Amino acid sequence: MLETSARLLALLSLLQSRPDWPGRELAERLGVSTRTIRTDIDRLRELGYPVDAVRGPAGCYRLGAGAKLPPLLLDDEEAVAVAIGLRAGSGVSGIAESSGRALAKLEQVLPHRLRRQVAALHSATSRAPENLATNVEDPEVDAAVLTAIASAIRDHVWLRFDYAVPDAAPADEEHPSATAAGSGRRLIEPYRLVSWRRRWYLVGRDARDGTWSSYRVDWMTPLTPTGRVFTPVPLPGLDYTSFVLRDVATTGWKVHARITVLAPAEDVIARINPTVGIVESLSPTRCVLVTGADSLETIAVYIGMLNLDFKVTTPPALRTHLTTLAHRYLNATTP
Repeated sequence: MLETSARLLALLSLLQSRPDWPGRELAERLGVSTRTIRTDIDRLRELGYPVDAVRGPAGCYRLGAGAKLPPLLLDDEEAVAVAIGLRAGSGVSGIAESSGRALAKLEQVLPHRLRRQVAALHSATSRAPENLATNVEDPEVDAAVLTAIASAIRDHVWLRFDYAVPDAAPADEEHPSATAAGSGRRLIEPYRLVSWRRRWYLVGRDARDGTWSSYRVDWMTPLTPTGRVFTPVPLPGLDYTSFVLRDVATTGWKVHARITVLAPAEDVIARINPTVGIVESLSPTRCVLVTGADSLETIAVYIGMLNLDFKVTTPPALRTHLTTLAHRYLNATTP
């Protein structure tokens, strides 16, 4: 039989490994009586661990949520996985320092053999750049902003925020989409956060006119919580991720472009990823590609890879950039 202190740690580890534990099963695992389990549960409660008891034929113990985070007991594989995840985690501003502190605490208590595993993996691994699709740095989102949005989604509370779309085109140019969200104050029903290509998007429904849109979280500044609860309305199709991928092609970038491609729509669709843009057929031999990116250079790469003739409708800045590229490429072929 384990000594009391060792048994308490073993009991705590079991309680953290799954939601519910019948008292008899805990007793069998630890080789003690159910009465001893009840006594040990009381000791854990005295130490500040919120252990709930469910009575009845299906009675069980479960570790509840307390006022503060209790120490976690991890097995070898879990500890290594957490250490690797802390080293690899990125993309949300404000957590780099706290991730470093958590990793330092974990590595300090890791057994020597596990510390060697984590150190060996870290020293033997090089991380290649993850942002290969654009020449613009990845946006970082404040963890507090994500938390505020997630809480509003969970509680079905209206979300009020200022939305600042980066200047990309003159105001008199054609809007890339009827649902494109412009800069200004927004009041929406928040439904889902979607992470895609190292960017965060919020799918929401306008509280006034019921319009569905996706919003770049790094362009949002949450305001004072409204506290007003709404009754959720299902998104048509119920596929939030697909909605974001379609919407981002026309509304979610800093730069949007409308390209007339001198080829059937079927040919263009076959050559692009559905998330790159929206294709609209004009005739059997012509179509329009509505696409976007965070820079003109990235859009130029996209449309160049089509290997089809095209004409730029908007923005004029893209025409200017392509003219510069054309001269550069032409000069590259001159002996």
